[in-house]
Amino acid sequence: MSDYIVRYNELTAEEFVFLWKSVWGNPPSLEQTRLAMENTLFRVSVFKENEIVAMARVIGDQGLCYYIKDVIVRPEYQGQGLGRRLISELLSYINEHGVPGTQIAVELCAMPDKIPFYEKFGFAGNEAQRLRLMYRAEDKEA
Repeated sequence: MSDYIVRYNELTAEEFVFLWKSVWGNPPSLEQTRLAMENTLFRVSVFKENEIVAMARVIGDQGLCYYIKDVIVRPEYQGQGLGRRLISELLSYINEHGVPGTQIAVELCAMPDKIPFYEKFGFAGNEAQRLRLMYRAEDKEA
């Protein structure tokens, strides 16, 4: 990890889109991504020589729940501990900002092949089913 630089709350929409495309393909628009970055509670990004190689972010209400989103490590950098570092950074943020002495729900969604990775941190599946609606925002004309 000594070759890497970790930055906090500096992740740009352009960097986010670059990472998204490198792992998942067709990214959201820059306008959507800029709004998402502005409204994210905490962002952590990892660079190697000025090039972004990994990122993760957390959203939530800062009281009852936090949601880990968009944990991305470029494929050629996977297996080097970057994902563990990202999750550790997010959990540290939650610990520092959570109400002491309370239970806080920390949730995420993971592809089946990534579940063992998250289980190492104590995440466990439950009986809830993830539901999603890809809602299209329409133009706001009169």
